[in-house]
Amino acid sequence: MDPQTLKTALGAGLLSFPVTPFDEEGRFNRAPYEKHIDWLAGFDATALFAAGGTGEFFSLDPREVPEIVASAKVGAGNTPIIAGCGYGTHMAVELARAAEKAGADGILLLPHYLIDAPQEGLFAHVKAVCDAVSIGVMVYNRGITVLEADTLLRLCDVCPNLVGFKDGTGDIGEVRKVTALVGDRLTYLGGMPTAELFAEAYLGAGFTTYSSAVFNFVPRLAQDFYKALRVGDRAKCEALLQSFFYPFMDIRDRKRGYAVSAIKAGVRLVGFDAGPVRAPLTDLAKEEELALAALIEAHR
Repeated sequence: MDPQTLKTALGAGLLSFPVTPFDEEGRFNRAPYEKHIDWLAGFDATALFAAGGTGEFFSLDPREVPEIVASAKVGAGNTPIIAGCGYGTHMAVELARAAEKAGADGILLLPHYLIDAPQEGLFAHVKAVCDAVSIGVMVYNRGITVLEADTLLRLCDVCPNLVGFKDGTGDIGEVRKVTALVGDRLTYLGGMPTAELFAEAYLGAGFTTYSSAVFNFVPRLAQDFYKALRVGDRAKCEALLQSFFYPFMDIRDRKRGYAVSAIKAGVRLVGFDAGPVRAPLTDLAKEEELALAALIEAHR
């Protein structure tokens, strides 16, 4: 998929990050992954992110990423697959190339590792990844990786395949500056954990879409919320926030790392063999899983 086609697809609807299933030995489990991806592709996500944040990119061996991308392509049909990519510049370049070779339609450049970097360093980092591939690239502002609006403008001038900007900082003032200055050169994606909780604010800042983690196990509900948001049905959005998303947030916030663990538990509860999370994450406690099961059952 050429970068401009991907850019259009990104802004056309809801996005999601499928979880990465592991077997009893902790290895990537291909068959249930393809089955889950095939199921999700039937609920009209405009793109799916393989080996992304909810897919536990941070715990994957770099050699696993192209295998996961290739498997996602098998299950996804015509749905574009965007590969997670990150860490230091050399590793990110190699990961991006491997993902492109495996069939990825685009790259999501996740935050680099640990050390703060100046804007010039971040500029060089993003440019190196964009230069390494011909497919579209999205950058992700979160944690220690925060590209300022002026840096993004410079990158847009020299990286024609830079097509998307995802934000997980929650700094609405800064992201509004980005959308005002960069305009329609990029597609803007909301990337806060449980993005539905912030979707109205991001819509007002010029973001047309976001990645829904709960789409992994309640895809119809996730689409209902997104469609209500886009037509301005605030009453329905508030009803779903109160009945599902705030109770889910209560479970998610009980322990660090549950933003991923709770999603993987939800996938298991709706019948897919997702396996456990990898260390350093931990799975939900039994009582938390029971609470999540009751919440899912109430919204089927």
